[in-house]
Amino acid sequence: MSWLDDLDDDEPEFDEADVRVRPNPKANRPRTKRRPAHSDAEIARVLGVDRGRYTVLVDEDLPTERTALAVRARELRKTPIVTGDRARVVGDASGDDGTLGRIVGIEERTSLLRRSADDTDQVERVVVANADQMLVVVAAADPEPRPRLVDRYLVAALDAGIRPLLVVTKTDLADPAEFLAHFDGLDLEVFTSGREEMPLERIGAALVGHSTVFVGHSGVGKSTLVNALVPDAKRATGHVNVVTGRGRHTSSSTVSLRYRGEGGNGWVIDTPGVRSFGLGHVDPANILRAFTDLDAIAQECPRGCTHLADAPDCAIVEAVEEGRLGPGGAARLDSLQRLLETFAKKGQEPGA
Repeated sequence: MSWLDDLDDDEPEFDEADVRVRPNPKANRPRTKRRPAHSDAEIARVLGVDRGRYTVLVDEDLPTERTALAVRARELRKTPIVTGDRARVVGDASGDDGTLGRIVGIEERTSLLRRSADDTDQVERVVVANADQMLVVVAAADPEPRPRLVDRYLVAALDAGIRPLLVVTKTDLADPAEFLAHFDGLDLEVFTSGREEMPLERIGAALVGHSTVFVGHSGVGKSTLVNALVPDAKRATGHVNVVTGRGRHTSSSTVSLRYRGEGGNGWVIDTPGVRSFGLGHVDPANILRAFTDLDAIAQECPRGCTHLADAPDCAIVEAVEEGRLGPGGAARLDSLQRLLETFAKKGQEPGA
């Protein structure tokens, strides 16, 4: 007798229909790591960000061009989306009232302008994407110009591969010659502007065909300049505190505005005024490049030269001591050495 003969003929038989499956209490589909391809996504320019809502321009330069609102897709919750980005948008991007699209991806960026809270902070704050020019706005007075802050802008711009330009406003209040001497020898296009004479045509010509980010200290007249170049911008303007000498923040967000000139169009990206511009994210090797005249002389320095005050046989130090770099040479060298010293100390910190 085999063991099969011992089975009870009354035992019930089971099949798949008898398996009990626990119901899904949330009545939703199980999660999957597979994401849709979004082949129907439209490419749009991010014009601004406001409380989690992104204003985007769809079908740029086409007859169907329109602005729409969009939100970030869940899968992009850790991806920064900033003004100037080229975003892939799905959903309702018609721009009609009450409609909302969804940003599901970001196109590859050509540049990324960043800053940090200070030079030791490794946390990057992305300012703008895909800009190819930076217009630094400085006042000749009220508030007083800060050449070392401008130096930081130049370093950040060149580190990002962005061409810098300089505008000095309020020249009717003070002569900017001494301030501009700090930048003698640099490959830097400079514009000067007063209350009665703003070189809008010259500045506008430099904007055509470019995406230009405007940066500057609060109160220097940056928003006034933006409103003059883009009449429908309506950016808020403020004044300088007579007690502290500091400007009041008027632009609270970064906004991309279209410039329309006689020679063509461009993009003006207005940013909030800042009182500091940390370079904690910058490659120290790019600091010297911002001082183009000093960088050229540095080719004559000994290998491994630090360019600091105690550096032996430093060609830059010798050139300044001999007066070969003009009246602004000593100030530029001092600014360079301060930045180099900051990064040298950062490199000595544990874990740096």
